[in-house]
Amino acid sequence: MVFNYVFLSILALACILPFVHVIAISFSKNAAVSANYVKLWPVQFTTFAYEYLLTRRAFWRAFLVTIERVLLGGSVNMILVIMAGYALSKESITFKSRTVYVWFFFFTMLFSGGIVPLYLLLFQMSLLNNIWSLILPGALPIFNLILMINFFRQIPRDFEEAALMDGASQFRILWAIYIPCSLPAVATVSLFTIVAHWNSWFDGLIYMNDPANYPLQSYLQTVIIQMNFQTTNLSPGQLDNLKFLSDSTLRASQIIIATIPILMVYPMLQKYFVKGIVLGGVKG
Repeated sequence: MVFNYVFLSILALACILPFVHVIAISFSKNAAVSANYVKLWPVQFTTFAYEYLLTRRAFWRAFLVTIERVLLGGSVNMILVIMAGYALSKESITFKSRTVYVWFFFFTMLFSGGIVPLYLLLFQMSLLNNIWSLILPGALPIFNLILMINFFRQIPRDFEEAALMDGASQFRILWAIYIPCSLPAVATVSLFTIVAHWNSWFDGLIYMNDPANYPLQSYLQTVIIQMNFQTTNLSPGQLDNLKFLSDSTLRASQIIIATIPILMVYPMLQKYFVKGIVLGGVKG
């Protein structure tokens, strides 16, 4: 027991301390960060990195784009994953083309046409610089689909047979029986979907021609790479504080800002997440 506590404590500290270090850097001045004085506590405390990011209109515009993406993309992903997972969880006797569809989806998980064909396809469909270009290409995550199929297959078939005898349709069986019995699975896949949409930045840079339509992660990535300090609408005091800002402090504040919303969502799904992860390994 002592060894377990010590070992698990070391693992916990290995996860927590780097995050604490990033927080300390985000609240420290550039000189202290460059001199490597910052460890686990801010040195020469300052909040200018957060003030610079949070007072930018572009930041809030990108934040709203990301919220829209998470809501729309998460809804589309979950609807398609649940409906496809329910159909593919049937036996081949009931759904004769099941094997063909399973191999078709599995093939798309291993092979891709590449970025250029996808870009040309979205261009032909007039979806560039549109929020749907961030949602439709990944509308059906195959990994999440496989998880949902395995969860649905563990639900006793007696429930479905009883519902069919009572005259229930397949949609009725899905929404009234399968989904309520699979809340851990739905919560697990929802968490994966939300995190994937929230953290995605590369597709925003590719498919959005106008920086005003960048999602939050794409906007923050350009701030880090370009380090384009716009001095418009800054007060004299803020202009004087620009010397305290560097790529390290700005990058650290970016990490914290991007992490906070996920940290707020995760506790609400935690009780389902743990059960959903281990559910697939329980047999008998």
